Amino acid sequence: MLAVTVIAGILFTWAVVSHRLARWSITAPIAMMVAGILLTRGDEPVFRFDFDTASLEHAVEVVLALILFVDATEVPPGVIGREKGTVARLLGGALPLTLCAAFLAALAFFPEQPGWVLAALATVVVPLDLAPTSAVVRDRRIPARLRDVLNVEGGLNDGIISPVFLLCVAAAVASHTRSEDYTDALLGAVVSAAWAVAAGSVIGYVAGWLLRRSWAHGWTRPAATRLGVLTVPMASYSLSVALGGNGFVAAFVAGLCLAPAMPHLPRDAVEMTDDLVTLLSLSLWFLFGQMVNDEFWDGFHLSVVLYAVVAVTLVRMVPVLLMLSGTGMTPRDKLFLGWMGPRGATSIVFGLLAAVELPAVSGDFISRVMVITVMVSIVAHGLSTEPIGRAYARGDRVRSEAPAPPPG
Repeated sequence: MLAVTVIAGILFTWAVVSHRLARWSITAPIAMMVAGILLTRGDEPVFRFDFDTASLEHAVEVVLALILFVDATEVPPGVIGREKGTVARLLGGALPLTLCAAFLAALAFFPEQPGWVLAALATVVVPLDLAPTSAVVRDRRIPARLRDVLNVEGGLNDGIISPVFLLCVAAAVASHTRSEDYTDALLGAVVSAAWAVAAGSVIGYVAGWLLRRSWAHGWTRPAATRLGVLTVPMASYSLSVALGGNGFVAAFVAGLCLAPAMPHLPRDAVEMTDDLVTLLSLSLWFLFGQMVNDEFWDGFHLSVVLYAVVAVTLVRMVPVLLMLSGTGMTPRDKLFLGWMGPRGATSIVFGLLAAVELPAVSGDFISRVMVITVMVSIVAHGLSTEPIGRAYARGDRVRSEAPAPPPG
């Protein structure tokens, strides 16, 4: 319980001085991570958490389920309609290419690792999380169109990767056992995803229909509606698990099915769930601090550091630039979308789940690479936030000061 008290105190302290810290691009995830590093460091740390437990596995799954649900419900449908070509290129083209690039880079840097372990690693280091660089999404110096596209991609990216992650982990586990279990493992992952889609679809659609009808007829109030929305990911997660499906995939599907009803509900209908996600995600960043102590300070592995740098930069940028060619976007805008792929909470959860499910050697390997990749992303994307905003502001100023072309 002392850990909860300390985490609450750190969160309160950050809340009191958040505006001042934002001037130095110190976000809540970064503050919680630093606190976790300091309080879990040393031979006799203040706190020590055991990651290899079933209770922790379920806890991080619930956190991911809520994250995916909120991401799915907060994707603005108007943006998808306006930018459907760009969104389709990013999610339908650049994302698969990014996964392939992450796998091929891993194959080059870690040829001694089994192929399915490297495939699982690719799904761990690719998902986006805009929370550590939230200032970019709110920076009005950056064109609203780019920020909207980034929000949509960030909301759908990790949900699309989730079933691929489960499939790769199942295959990686089977590759460490008897070869005849291999097909069964893949089939089990597919069946699990199918149950998840079924449970999430039914609960999300029915809940959306009922909430919409109830609000339209004045049968409910905003506070009750917020509570009703919160129950949707919880119900979809638990039902999917009971049926043998995956809980966080079900929560994401439920969010997608509920999303069409959101414009017809109170504007703050998802606010309670969003606040809970923020709280749980920040607690996860505190746990990440211990992972940094376990992996980051235990000697530097040059191949891991180099792979992390490549994963944060070229692995995303090259596919995005390729898929956005011919769209009419300026090179600066393409580079912005290619560069802004920060890694965070989803990578941490995937890394923790892989470490729990896989044998120790493979699990520790994925955990180490995930930690270094997230750390590199925090530093690189955090330091670039303000320069990017200044570059866009300078470009706008130059265009506004340019002389008008002569008439006719």
